[in-house]
Amino acid sequence: MSRKVAHEIYRLAWPVLIAQLAVMAYAVIDTLMAGRYATDDLAAVGIGASIYFSVFVALMGVLLAVSPMVAQLFGAGRHEEIGEQVRQAMWLTLGLAVLSVFVFRYPEPLLALSEASPPVAAKVRSYLAIAAWGVPAGLAFRLFASYTTAVSRPRVMMLLNVMGLALKVPLNWVFVFGNLGAPEMGAAGCALSTVLVNWFVCILSWLWCGLSPAYKSHATFTRWSWPRWADQRRLITLGLPIGLTFLVDVTAFTFMALFVARLGAVNSAAHQIAANVAAVMFMLPLAMGNAAGVLVGQAIGAREFVRARATGITGIAMAFGLAGLSGTVLVAVASDVAAFYSLDASVRTVAATLLALVAVYHVFDATQVVTVNVLRGYKRAVVPLLINVTGLWGVGLLGGYTLGLTDTISLGALGIATPLGVPGFWVAAIIGMFVSAAGIVLYFFAVGSRHRIQHA
Repeated sequence: MSRKVAHEIYRLAWPVLIAQLAVMAYAVIDTLMAGRYATDDLAAVGIGASIYFSVFVALMGVLLAVSPMVAQLFGAGRHEEIGEQVRQAMWLTLGLAVLSVFVFRYPEPLLALSEASPPVAAKVRSYLAIAAWGVPAGLAFRLFASYTTAVSRPRVMMLLNVMGLALKVPLNWVFVFGNLGAPEMGAAGCALSTVLVNWFVCILSWLWCGLSPAYKSHATFTRWSWPRWADQRRLITLGLPIGLTFLVDVTAFTFMALFVARLGAVNSAAHQIAANVAAVMFMLPLAMGNAAGVLVGQAIGAREFVRARATGITGIAMAFGLAGLSGTVLVAVASDVAAFYSLDASVRTVAATLLALVAVYHVFDATQVVTVNVLRGYKRAVVPLLINVTGLWGVGLLGGYTLGLTDTISLGALGIATPLGVPGFWVAAIIGMFVSAAGIVLYFFAVGSRHRIQHA
Protein backbone atom coordinates (compact mmCIF):
# COMPACT_ATOMS: atom_id res chain seq x y z
CA MET A 1 0.00 0.00 0.00
CA SER A 2 2.65 2.54 1.07
CA ARG A 3 4.73 2.09 -2.10
CA LYS A 4 1.69 2.58 -4.32
CA VAL A 5 0.60 5.61 -2.29
CA ALA A 6 4.11 7.08 -2.46
CA HIS A 7 4.01 6.71 -6.25
CA GLU A 8 0.65 8.48 -6.43
CA ILE A 9 1.92 11.31 -4.25
CA TYR A 10 4.98 11.63 -6.48
CA ARG A 11 2.83 11.61 -9.64
CA LEU A 12 0.77 14.56 -8.45
CA ALA A 13 3.47 16.35 -6.48
CA TRP A 14 6.21 16.84 -9.05
CA PRO A 15 4.20 19.11 -11.40
CA VAL A 16 2.96 21.07 -8.38
CA LEU A 17 6.54 21.37 -7.12
CA ILE A 18 7.82 22.73 -10.42
CA ALA A 19 4.91 25.16 -10.59
CA GLN A 20 5.54 26.38 -7.05
CA LEU A 21 9.28 26.66 -7.59
CA ALA A 22 8.58 28.79 -10.64
CA VAL A 23 6.45 31.10 -8.51
CA MET A 24 9.04 31.18 -5.74
CA ALA A 25 11.66 31.99 -8.34
CA TYR A 26 9.81 35.29 -8.74
CA ALA A 27 10.84 36.18 -5.18
CA VAL A 28 14.38 34.90 -5.71
CA ILE A 29 14.72 36.99 -8.86
CA ASP A 30 13.34 40.04 -7.06
CA THR A 31 15.76 39.53 -4.18
CA LEU A 32 18.78 39.02 -6.43
CA MET A 33 18.07 41.97 -8.71
CA ALA A 34 17.06 44.34 -5.91
CA GLY A 35 20.16 43.30 -3.95
CA ARG A 36 22.36 44.20 -6.88
CA TYR A 37 20.50 47.46 -7.45
CA ALA A 38 20.74 48.91 -3.90
CA THR A 39 20.60 47.76 -0.26
CA ASP A 40 17.60 50.03 0.43
CA ASP A 41 15.72 48.46 -2.48
CA LEU A 42 16.53 44.98 -1.19
CA ALA A 43 15.18 45.95 2.24
CA ALA A 44 12.09 47.47 0.59
CA VAL A 45 11.45 44.28 -1.38
CA GLY A 46 11.83 42.26 1.82
CA ILE A 47 9.34 44.39 3.76
CA GLY A 48 6.97 44.95 0.84
CA ALA A 49 6.93 41.30 -0.18
CA SER A 50 6.30 40.27 3.43
CA ILE A 51 3.22 42.49 3.62
CA TYR A 52 2.06 41.46 0.15
CA PHE A 53 2.35 37.73 0.70
CA SER A 54 0.76 37.90 4.14
CA VAL A 55 -2.44 39.34 2.71
CA PHE A 56 -2.37 37.47 -0.59
CA VAL A 57 -1.74 34.06 0.92
CA ALA A 58 -4.48 34.53 3.50
CA LEU A 59 -7.01 35.42 0.79
CA MET A 60 -5.74 32.62 -1.43
CA GLY A 61 -6.15 30.22 1.50
CA VAL A 62 -9.87 30.94 1.59
CA LEU A 63 -10.09 29.76 -2.03
CA LEU A 64 -8.29 26.54 -1.15
CA ALA A 65 -11.60 25.30 0.25
CA VAL A 66 -12.33 24.46 -3.38
CA SER A 67 -9.63 21.78 -3.44
CA PRO A 68 -11.02 19.29 -0.85
CA MET A 69 -14.60 19.93 -2.02
CA VAL A 70 -13.76 19.24 -5.66
CA ALA A 71 -11.47 16.31 -4.75
CA GLN A 72 -14.25 14.60 -2.81
CA LEU A 73 -16.75 15.19 -5.63
CA PHE A 74 -14.21 13.84 -8.12
CA GLY A 75 -13.58 10.75 -5.98
CA ALA A 76 -17.32 10.16 -5.75
CA GLY A 77 -17.77 10.53 -9.53
CA ARG A 78 -20.10 13.55 -9.20
CA HIS A 79 -18.51 15.52 -12.05
CA GLU A 80 -21.28 17.98 -12.93
CA GLU A 81 -21.34 19.28 -9.36
CA ILE A 82 -17.68 20.27 -9.73
CA GLY A 83 -18.53 23.02 -12.21
CA GLU A 84 -21.06 24.56 -9.82
CA GLN A 85 -18.52 24.62 -6.99
CA VAL A 86 -16.03 26.40 -9.25
CA ARG A 87 -18.60 28.97 -10.40
CA GLN A 88 -19.54 29.75 -6.82
CA ALA A 89 -15.85 30.11 -5.95
CA MET A 90 -15.48 32.63 -8.79
CA TRP A 91 -17.92 34.96 -7.02
CA LEU A 92 -15.97 34.55 -3.81
CA THR A 93 -12.76 35.35 -5.71
CA LEU A 94 -14.28 38.60 -6.95
CA GLY A 95 -15.11 39.73 -3.42
CA LEU A 96 -11.66 38.85 -2.12
CA ALA A 97 -10.02 40.70 -5.02
CA VAL A 98 -11.82 43.94 -4.17
CA LEU A 99 -10.77 43.60 -0.53
CA SER A 100 -7.13 42.99 -1.49
CA VAL A 101 -6.80 46.12 -3.62
CA PHE A 102 -8.08 48.24 -0.73
CA VAL A 103 -5.63 46.72 1.75
CA PHE A 104 -2.59 47.25 -0.46
CA ARG A 105 -3.51 50.81 -1.31
CA TYR A 106 -3.56 51.67 2.41
CA PRO A 107 -0.68 49.69 4.01
CA GLU A 108 0.26 52.18 6.75
CA PRO A 109 -0.81 50.09 9.80
CA LEU A 110 1.48 47.23 8.73
CA LEU A 111 4.24 49.45 7.43
CA ALA A 112 4.41 51.36 10.73
CA LEU A 113 5.41 48.16 12.55
CA SER A 114 8.66 47.96 10.59
CA GLU A 115 9.90 51.38 11.72
CA ALA A 116 11.72 51.47 8.37
CA SER A 117 13.75 54.53 7.44
CA PRO A 118 11.86 57.13 5.35
CA PRO A 119 13.65 56.22 2.10
CA VAL A 120 12.90 52.49 2.54
CA ALA A 121 9.30 53.18 3.62
CA ALA A 122 8.71 55.27 0.50
CA LYS A 123 9.96 52.45 -1.68
CA VAL A 124 7.69 49.96 0.13
CA ARG A 125 4.64 52.18 -0.52
CA SER A 126 5.46 52.36 -4.22
CA TYR A 127 5.98 48.59 -4.35
CA LEU A 128 2.59 47.83 -2.76
CA ALA A 129 0.67 50.47 -4.73
CA ILE A 130 1.73 48.78 -7.96
CA ALA A 131 1.48 45.19 -6.69
CA ALA A 132 -2.16 45.74 -5.67
CA TRP A 133 -3.35 45.60 -9.28
CA GLY A 134 -1.95 42.14 -9.85
CA VAL A 135 -3.72 40.53 -6.90
CA PRO A 136 -7.13 39.95 -8.60
CA ALA A 137 -5.42 38.03 -11.41
CA GLY A 138 -3.26 36.16 -8.92
CA LEU A 139 -6.30 35.03 -6.94
CA ALA A 140 -8.19 33.97 -10.06
CA PHE A 141 -5.24 31.89 -11.18
CA ARG A 142 -4.92 30.27 -7.73
CA LEU A 143 -8.59 29.27 -7.99
CA PHE A 144 -7.83 27.55 -11.29
CA ALA A 145 -4.76 25.89 -9.75
CA SER A 146 -6.79 24.48 -6.85
CA TYR A 147 -9.48 23.25 -9.23
CA THR A 148 -7.19 21.57 -11.75
CA THR A 149 -5.03 19.94 -9.06
CA ALA A 150 -8.10 18.54 -7.30
CA VAL A 151 -9.12 16.72 -10.49
CA SER A 152 -5.57 15.31 -10.84
CA ARG A 153 -4.53 17.59 -13.72
CA PRO A 154 -1.73 19.74 -12.26
CA ARG A 155 0.53 19.76 -15.31
CA VAL A 156 -1.24 22.64 -17.03
CA MET A 157 -0.66 24.78 -13.91
CA MET A 158 3.01 23.80 -14.04
CA LEU A 159 3.29 24.82 -17.70
CA LEU A 160 1.65 28.19 -17.11
CA ASN A 161 3.83 29.02 -14.11
CA VAL A 162 6.99 28.15 -16.04
CA MET A 163 5.82 30.42 -18.86
CA GLY A 164 5.24 33.17 -16.30
CA LEU A 165 8.76 32.73 -14.96
CA ALA A 166 10.21 33.00 -18.47
CA LEU A 167 8.39 36.33 -18.78
CA LYS A 168 9.30 37.55 -15.26
CA VAL A 169 13.08 37.55 -15.79
CA PRO A 170 13.25 39.96 -18.74
CA LEU A 171 10.51 42.18 -17.31
CA ASN A 172 12.48 42.56 -14.07
CA TRP A 173 15.62 43.34 -16.05
CA VAL A 174 13.75 46.04 -17.96
CA PHE A 175 11.91 47.76 -15.11
CA VAL A 176 14.31 47.38 -12.15
CA PHE A 177 17.38 48.70 -13.99
CA GLY A 178 15.64 50.87 -16.59
CA ASN A 179 16.75 48.97 -19.70
CA LEU A 180 15.33 49.32 -23.23
CA GLY A 181 14.21 52.86 -22.48
CA ALA A 182 11.97 51.91 -19.53
CA PRO A 183 12.04 53.99 -16.33
CA GLU A 184 14.56 52.87 -13.68
CA MET A 185 12.17 51.75 -10.90
CA GLY A 186 14.25 49.64 -8.51
CA ALA A 187 12.02 47.77 -6.04
CA ALA A 188 8.84 49.08 -7.70
CA GLY A 189 9.96 47.49 -10.97
CA CYS A 190 9.79 44.08 -9.27
CA ALA A 191 6.15 44.72 -8.43
CA LEU A 192 5.25 45.90 -11.94
CA SER A 193 6.72 42.82 -13.57
CA THR A 194 4.75 40.57 -11.21
CA VAL A 195 1.50 42.37 -12.08
CA LEU A 196 2.05 41.80 -15.80
CA VAL A 197 2.94 38.13 -15.28
CA ASN A 198 -0.12 37.54 -13.05
CA TRP A 199 -2.53 38.78 -15.71
CA PHE A 200 -0.77 36.79 -18.43
CA VAL A 201 -1.06 33.42 -16.66
CA CYS A 202 -4.58 34.15 -15.37
CA ILE A 203 -6.00 34.82 -18.83
CA LEU A 204 -4.29 31.78 -20.34
CA SER A 205 -5.42 29.46 -17.54
CA TRP A 206 -9.13 30.16 -17.89
CA LEU A 207 -8.94 30.12 -21.68
CA TRP A 208 -7.43 26.65 -21.36
CA CYS A 209 -10.18 25.59 -18.96
CA GLY A 210 -12.88 26.77 -21.33
CA LEU A 211 -11.41 25.21 -24.46
CA SER A 212 -9.87 21.93 -23.25
CA PRO A 213 -12.03 18.78 -23.56
CA ALA A 214 -10.58 17.54 -20.26
CA TYR A 215 -12.85 19.88 -18.28
CA LYS A 216 -16.06 19.55 -20.33
CA SER A 217 -17.64 16.94 -18.06
CA HIS A 218 -17.62 19.50 -15.24
CA ALA A 219 -19.75 21.97 -17.25
CA THR A 220 -17.88 24.89 -15.69
CA PHE A 221 -18.66 27.41 -18.43
CA THR A 222 -21.79 25.95 -20.03
CA ARG A 223 -24.06 27.38 -17.33
CA TRP A 224 -24.48 30.67 -15.48
CA SER A 225 -24.79 30.74 -11.70
CA TRP A 226 -25.54 33.67 -9.43
CA PRO A 227 -24.06 33.50 -5.94
CA ARG A 228 -25.92 30.96 -3.81
CA TRP A 229 -25.59 31.87 -0.18
CA ALA A 230 -25.66 28.27 1.04
CA ASP A 231 -22.69 27.45 -1.20
CA GLN A 232 -20.89 30.65 -0.27
CA ARG A 233 -21.40 29.84 3.39
CA ARG A 234 -19.92 26.35 2.95
CA LEU A 235 -16.93 27.74 1.07
CA ILE A 236 -16.30 30.39 3.70
CA THR A 237 -16.85 28.00 6.62
CA LEU A 238 -14.09 25.73 5.33
CA GLY A 239 -12.00 28.38 3.58
CA LEU A 240 -11.83 30.95 6.38
CA PRO A 241 -9.90 28.73 8.83
CA ILE A 242 -7.64 27.63 5.95
CA GLY A 243 -7.00 31.26 5.08
CA LEU A 244 -6.41 32.15 8.71
CA THR A 245 -3.97 29.24 9.00
CA PHE A 246 -2.02 30.66 6.08
CA LEU A 247 -2.25 34.10 7.66
CA VAL A 248 -0.83 32.82 10.94
CA ASP A 249 1.95 30.97 9.14
CA VAL A 250 2.93 33.83 6.86
CA THR A 251 2.48 36.67 9.34
CA ALA A 252 4.81 34.87 11.70
CA PHE A 253 7.38 35.64 8.99
CA THR A 254 5.91 39.02 8.13
CA PHE A 255 6.06 40.40 11.65
CA MET A 256 9.47 38.83 12.10
CA ALA A 257 10.65 40.78 9.04
CA LEU A 258 9.04 43.97 10.32
CA PHE A 259 10.61 43.60 13.76
CA VAL A 260 14.00 42.65 12.30
CA ALA A 261 13.86 45.85 10.22
CA ARG A 262 14.40 47.72 13.52
CA LEU A 263 17.89 46.19 13.64
CA GLY A 264 18.97 47.99 10.47
CA ALA A 265 19.29 47.35 6.74
CA VAL A 266 22.08 44.72 7.08
CA ASN A 267 20.07 42.50 9.44
CA SER A 268 16.92 43.05 7.42
CA ALA A 269 18.66 42.04 4.20
CA ALA A 270 20.21 38.96 5.85
CA HIS A 271 16.84 37.93 7.22
CA GLN A 272 15.31 38.38 3.77
CA ILE A 273 17.87 35.95 2.36
CA ALA A 274 17.16 33.39 5.11
CA ALA A 275 13.41 33.75 4.70
CA ASN A 276 13.73 33.43 0.93
CA VAL A 277 15.74 30.20 1.21
CA ALA A 278 13.27 28.84 3.77
CA ALA A 279 10.41 29.62 1.40
CA VAL A 280 12.13 27.88 -1.53
CA MET A 281 12.81 24.77 0.58
CA PHE A 282 9.19 24.88 1.75
CA MET A 283 8.00 24.27 -1.81
CA LEU A 284 8.84 20.54 -1.79
CA PRO A 285 6.80 19.62 1.31
CA LEU A 286 4.06 22.01 0.20
CA ALA A 287 3.80 20.21 -3.15
CA MET A 288 3.77 16.86 -1.37
CA GLY A 289 1.12 18.16 1.00
CA ASN A 290 -1.06 19.36 -1.86
CA ALA A 291 -0.77 15.99 -3.56
CA ALA A 292 -1.42 14.02 -0.37
CA GLY A 293 -4.39 16.24 0.51
CA VAL A 294 -5.97 15.75 -2.92
CA LEU A 295 -5.49 11.97 -2.74
CA VAL A 296 -6.96 11.88 0.78
CA GLY A 297 -9.97 13.89 -0.40
CA GLN A 298 -10.52 11.62 -3.39
CA ALA A 299 -10.28 8.54 -1.14
CA ILE A 300 -12.82 9.98 1.27
CA GLY A 301 -15.15 10.83 -1.61
CA ALA A 302 -14.90 7.18 -2.66
CA ARG A 303 -15.55 6.11 0.99
CA GLU A 304 -12.13 4.42 1.24
CA PHE A 305 -11.11 5.64 4.69
CA VAL A 306 -8.30 3.12 5.23
CA ARG A 307 -6.63 4.35 2.04
CA ALA A 308 -7.10 7.95 3.15
CA ARG A 309 -5.29 7.34 6.44
CA ALA A 310 -2.48 5.36 4.77
CA THR A 311 -1.99 8.18 2.26
CA GLY A 312 -1.66 10.71 5.05
CA ILE A 313 0.88 8.64 6.99
CA THR A 314 2.97 8.02 3.88
CA GLY A 315 2.99 11.69 2.95
CA ILE A 316 4.07 12.78 6.42
CA ALA A 317 6.89 10.22 6.55
CA MET A 318 8.16 11.23 3.11
CA ALA A 319 8.18 14.91 4.05
CA PHE A 320 10.06 14.33 7.31
CA GLY A 321 12.77 12.24 5.64
CA LEU A 322 13.33 14.59 2.70
CA ALA A 323 13.38 17.64 4.98
CA GLY A 324 16.11 16.09 7.12
CA LEU A 325 18.20 15.43 4.02
CA SER A 326 17.77 18.89 2.50
CA GLY A 327 18.43 20.57 5.86
CA THR A 328 21.74 18.72 6.18
CA VAL A 329 22.78 19.90 2.71
CA LEU A 330 21.89 23.51 3.56
CA VAL A 331 24.09 23.50 6.66
CA ALA A 332 27.03 22.33 4.54
CA VAL A 333 26.65 25.08 1.92
CA ALA A 334 25.27 27.95 4.04
CA SER A 335 28.21 30.32 3.37
CA ASP A 336 28.08 29.69 -0.37
CA VAL A 337 24.34 30.32 -0.50
CA ALA A 338 24.74 33.61 1.40
CA ALA A 339 27.48 34.71 -1.01
CA PHE A 340 25.22 33.91 -3.96
CA TYR A 341 22.54 36.31 -2.68
CA SER A 342 24.62 39.33 -1.66
CA LEU A 343 27.87 41.10 -2.42
CA ASP A 344 27.90 42.79 1.01
CA ALA A 345 30.27 40.95 3.39
CA SER A 346 28.32 42.01 6.49
CA VAL A 347 25.06 40.70 5.04
CA ARG A 348 26.72 37.40 4.04
CA THR A 349 28.11 36.80 7.55
CA VAL A 350 24.75 37.24 9.27
CA ALA A 351 22.88 35.31 6.58
CA ALA A 352 25.17 32.27 6.87
CA THR A 353 24.36 31.98 10.59
CA LEU A 354 20.63 32.28 9.92
CA LEU A 355 20.70 29.63 7.18
CA ALA A 356 22.00 27.02 9.66
CA LEU A 357 18.95 27.77 11.81
CA VAL A 358 16.68 27.58 8.74
CA ALA A 359 17.86 23.99 8.19
CA VAL A 360 16.50 22.92 11.60
CA TYR A 361 13.31 24.96 11.19
CA HIS A 362 12.62 23.29 7.84
CA VAL A 363 12.32 19.77 9.30
CA PHE A 364 9.40 20.76 11.54
CA ASP A 365 7.91 23.09 8.93
CA ALA A 366 7.79 20.30 6.33
CA THR A 367 6.11 17.90 8.75
CA GLN A 368 3.55 20.51 9.73
CA VAL A 369 2.55 21.59 6.23
CA VAL A 370 2.02 18.07 4.88
CA THR A 371 -0.10 17.13 7.88
CA VAL A 372 -2.20 20.29 7.58
CA ASN A 373 -2.89 19.56 3.91
CA VAL A 374 -3.83 15.95 4.69
CA LEU A 375 -6.31 17.19 7.28
CA ARG A 376 -7.84 19.53 4.68
CA GLY A 377 -8.60 16.41 2.65
CA TYR A 378 -10.76 15.41 5.63
CA LYS A 379 -12.23 18.96 5.66
CA ARG A 380 -10.61 19.57 9.05
CA ALA A 381 -9.18 23.07 9.32
CA VAL A 382 -10.21 24.65 12.64
CA VAL A 383 -8.06 22.64 15.07
CA PRO A 384 -4.88 23.01 12.97
CA LEU A 385 -5.54 26.75 12.96
CA LEU A 386 -5.73 26.90 16.76
CA ILE A 387 -2.58 24.80 17.12
CA ASN A 388 -0.69 27.06 14.71
CA VAL A 389 -1.83 30.18 16.54
CA THR A 390 -0.35 28.75 19.74
CA GLY A 391 2.89 27.52 18.18
CA LEU A 392 3.71 30.14 15.57
CA TRP A 393 2.38 33.29 17.21
CA GLY A 394 2.34 32.43 20.91
CA VAL A 395 5.69 30.64 21.03
CA GLY A 396 7.49 31.61 17.82
CA LEU A 397 6.69 35.26 17.23
CA LEU A 398 6.30 36.39 20.83
CA GLY A 399 9.35 34.37 21.81
CA GLY A 400 11.31 35.84 18.90
CA TYR A 401 10.48 39.39 19.93
CA THR A 402 11.52 38.57 23.49
CA LEU A 403 14.81 36.88 22.58
CA GLY A 404 15.66 39.12 19.64
CA LEU A 405 14.87 42.60 20.88
CA THR A 406 14.73 42.46 24.70
CA ASP A 407 16.71 41.11 27.64
CA THR A 408 13.61 39.84 29.44
CA ILE A 409 14.96 36.28 29.36
CA SER A 410 18.49 36.09 30.76
CA LEU A 411 20.81 33.52 29.19
CA GLY A 412 23.88 34.69 31.08
CA ALA A 413 24.25 31.32 32.81
CA LEU A 414 24.86 29.82 29.35
CA GLY A 415 27.36 32.51 28.46
CA ILE A 416 24.95 34.06 25.94
CA ALA A 417 24.23 37.79 25.95
CA THR A 418 20.71 39.01 25.29
CA PRO A 419 19.06 40.33 23.24
CA LEU A 420 20.16 37.84 20.58
CA GLY A 421 19.24 40.03 17.64
CA VAL A 422 17.97 38.39 14.45
CA PRO A 423 19.16 34.83 15.41
CA GLY A 424 16.84 35.05 18.43
CA PHE A 425 13.83 35.29 16.13
CA TRP A 426 14.84 32.10 14.32
CA VAL A 427 15.56 30.16 17.52
CA ALA A 428 12.07 30.97 18.80
CA ALA A 429 10.59 30.15 15.38
CA ILE A 430 12.13 26.67 15.56
CA ILE A 431 10.60 26.03 18.97
CA GLY A 432 7.21 27.34 17.87
CA MET A 433 7.18 25.24 14.70
CA PHE A 434 8.04 22.12 16.69
CA VAL A 435 5.03 22.77 18.95
CA SER A 436 2.77 23.20 15.90
CA ALA A 437 4.06 20.15 14.05
CA ALA A 438 3.76 17.84 17.08
CA GLY A 439 0.22 18.99 17.90
CA ILE A 440 -1.07 18.73 14.33
CA VAL A 441 0.41 15.27 13.74
CA LEU A 442 -1.27 13.98 16.91
CA TYR A 443 -4.57 15.47 15.75
CA PHE A 444 -4.25 13.77 12.35
CA PHE A 445 -3.83 10.35 13.96
CA ALA A 446 -6.94 10.98 16.03
CA VAL A 447 -8.99 12.04 12.98
CA GLY A 448 -7.70 9.23 10.75
CA SER A 449 -8.37 6.57 13.36
CA ARG A 450 -11.88 7.86 14.04
CA HIS A 451 -12.81 7.77 10.33
CA ARG A 452 -11.36 4.28 9.91
CA ILE A 453 -13.27 2.94 12.93
CA GLN A 454 -16.54 4.53 11.78
CA HIS A 455 -16.10 3.00 8.34
CA ALA A 456 -15.37 -0.44 9.82
